[in-house]
Amino acid sequence: MDKINTSNQSLVLSELNNHPLILRNQKKVLFKKGEDPLNNVNTSKYFYFVLSGKIKIFQIDFNSSKEQTLYLLSRGDMFDVVSLLDGSQREQLSEVLEDCELVQMPLNDVKEMILQDNNFRQLFYSYLASQLKSMENLAVSLSFYDVYQRVLQLFTKFTYMKNDKPVLSIIDNLKHEDIASMVGTVRKVVNRSLQKLKKDGVIELSRKKIQITNFQKLLDRLDIN
Repeated sequence: MDKINTSNQSLVLSELNNHPLILRNQKKVLFKKGEDPLNNVNTSKYFYFVLSGKIKIFQIDFNSSKEQTLYLLSRGDMFDVVSLLDGSQREQLSEVLEDCELVQMPLNDVKEMILQDNNFRQLFYSYLASQLKSMENLAVSLSFYDVYQRVLQLFTKFTYMKNDKPVLSIIDNLKHEDIASMVGTVRKVVNRSLQKLKKDGVIELSRKKIQITNFQKLLDRLDIN
């Protein structure tokens, strides 16, 4: 299971603070919780870096109302990579889960940076590879694993160690509906998995927070499954 690449995210933020082209032509854009950024920005002309907040990129089957999260963007992420590469307008849906601030850059400036700036080019390709790997893992997970296993994988991906203690990041305060959307199911089904993990002493649940209490148990159950 791939882990969140915090080093890549830090490098992206460093570029935002230091690259002369970005500093010269950037524009800050703010979105409130519940808004749809992709419906309010022009990804055929501009490229975006996330400074803060969380944005869900998803698809929905309007016949069944089933929703699948494709990406969860947070501090240090970029979008829209697809529009940058092939010039097409994004067809996915988006929703701000937590008030966010974006840096908007003209698409041509970003293309110029990829061509002429070796450091940014390596950073961009590394980020692109991580996005592709994430989509591959999502396809495999949806095809071969049940919901409980998918929740284990999701928590493993977003957990890091701080002072020898596990910290669940980015998804720790999401609604259970959003957790369900990330693992391709509905809230009622994902709740059963969360309650099982709570009963087994792997997590603690509160009204607005999920905490990992025993990361080794989580890994053990992932290995078993």
